[in-house]
Amino acid sequence: MEIALLGGTGDIGEGLALRWAADSAHDVLVGSRDPERAAAKATEYATALDERGRDASVEGLGNVEAAQRADVIVTAVPAYHLTDTVESIADELSSDDVLVSPAVGMKRDEDGFHYNRPGVGSVTQLAANAAPDDVPVVGAFHNLAAGRLADLDADLDWDTVVVGDESDAKDTVIELAESIEGLRALDGGPLANAAEIEGLTPLLINVARHNDGLHDLGVRFR
Repeated sequence: MEIALLGGTGDIGEGLALRWAADSAHDVLVGSRDPERAAAKATEYATALDERGRDASVEGLGNVEAAQRADVIVTAVPAYHLTDTVESIADELSSDDVLVSPAVGMKRDEDGFHYNRPGVGSVTQLAANAAPDDVPVVGAFHNLAAGRLADLDADLDWDTVVVGDESDAKDTVIELAESIEGLRALDGGPLANAAEIEGLTPLLINVARHNDGLHDLGVRFR
């Protein structure tokens, strides 16, 4: 498959791009509002992979072109850019595509990070509301520590919970997630459960900030 990472020049986008390119046979399309920035980042990722002996397909494109070509489109953008990003590529999406949202809304005060739940119920629901009605939307990759994800020398031992209303779309994302070595995907049920998953991210950040040795904290269910 071809996987487009819109906002693939950012933290979570970089980690997913590098891991999929290193661990799977899928083609990775790094998307950005600025095609030149996307191309530069794709070259940077390809160089990092080549240095580790990984021959991978990584290409940088504008978001619209990346979405047009891809089978799975991951909106690796902050929550406050999510709706605009989905709307900007909506005409390129079809019912055969899968749109994936890893975004989490957070706010910060002197006590730490807190989940900023939108009025529609979750950030994943924001993506679903912005997407065409016939395009399946899946929430996944919400609770991954971006720094460790992007460090190809680091082993992963994490779970990611996948939520969505269409089973075939969820199965596709579960398969993609588990093509990353050390990542296990778990079915979290319908999209209505997204808020519970998204709300774990600020908790993990707060725990990591206050405990030595837990900088790249993730989730593992046992």
